[in-house]
Amino acid sequence: MATLQSLSPAFRPSIPAPNSHAFPAATLFNSSPKFICSNGLSVSLRHSIISPRVSNSQYSPQIAETLGDVSIFTASGESVRFSDLWDQNQGVAVVALLRHFGCICCWELALALKESKERFDSAGVKLIAVGVGTPNKARLLAERLPFPMDCLYADPERKAYNVLKLYHGLARTFLNPASAKVFSRYDSLQKAAENYTIGATPNDISSVLQQGGMFVFKGKELLYARKDEGTGDHAPLDDVFEVCCKVPVA
Repeated sequence: MATLQSLSPAFRPSIPAPNSHAFPAATLFNSSPKFICSNGLSVSLRHSIISPRVSNSQYSPQIAETLGDVSIFTASGESVRFSDLWDQNQGVAVVALLRHFGCICCWELALALKESKERFDSAGVKLIAVGVGTPNKARLLAERLPFPMDCLYADPERKAYNVLKLYHGLARTFLNPASAKVFSRYDSLQKAAENYTIGATPNDISSVLQQGGMFVFKGKELLYARKDEGTGDHAPLDDVFEVCCKVPVA
């Protein structure tokens, strides 16, 4: 069994405001998950969105159509177009772009998404998780975490990540201050690491430098967009619920 001691990152920077933008479909949700830091301070995820850094001009109104032309793979290895993953007319979808399948923070987010799937399903929201790597790497995560195979997709060439202009690079991966927040999430990381295997890491070294992001679509309309600033800088799921679980589903 993997332990966090063996997986601890080599950076200890300070924490800036995360990078997010909710488009005008958001409404309020009452619950707000919290983490308890080592000094006893309670941190609410709701208040972690302080200064949006993704503007309306970051993505064109045609971004869903552009993304729809991208082909990725199911975890079983079948090619599929993004436009076929959810109803392009009125369907609501949460599209979570993870980092690579061998990243422990990717496993942590995947676990949180799996635990939230019932809530998404009850709201009529389609959950789509995409990771960097080949389908066999995706299956390792799906089988060992575990994670529902029908919600997991592989993007070995990072096509969707490039279309959505998600961050990539050495500094983003290892040195960005936003990554410091992982130190307040020891318990969730430890839980995700129970069946973790580094064998899910892509063979392409450049792939491990890719950051992820979180997006909510209704049909072809982009309702919410957030780009991870650094490793482990995930979108607060409470904010995702505020957008997608209050949107009327046709």
